[in-house]
Amino acid sequence: MLEQFWATAPTSYKVLVFGAMGLIAAGIILSIVGNTSGNQGLALASLPLIGVGLLLHVAGLVVRGQKIRKDYRK
Repeated sequence: MLEQFWATAPTSYKVLVFGAMGLIAAGIILSIVGNTSGNQGLALASLPLIGVGLLLHVAGLVVRGQKIRKDYRK
């Protein structure tokens, strides 16, 4: 069951995972650009994006855990 989780994963989990990856990637890119160009405001603006991405990642783990728990009860 776990090796095929992505195929049977709920849409909410997939949205959370891709949203988290996108926000973390955008935050990392902003951080790199801000730090290499010396733009401290841009570098600081990247931190909330990374933080929200991490929170979405944790929310995805919760959704996945609930789905697995529900499947085991069946």
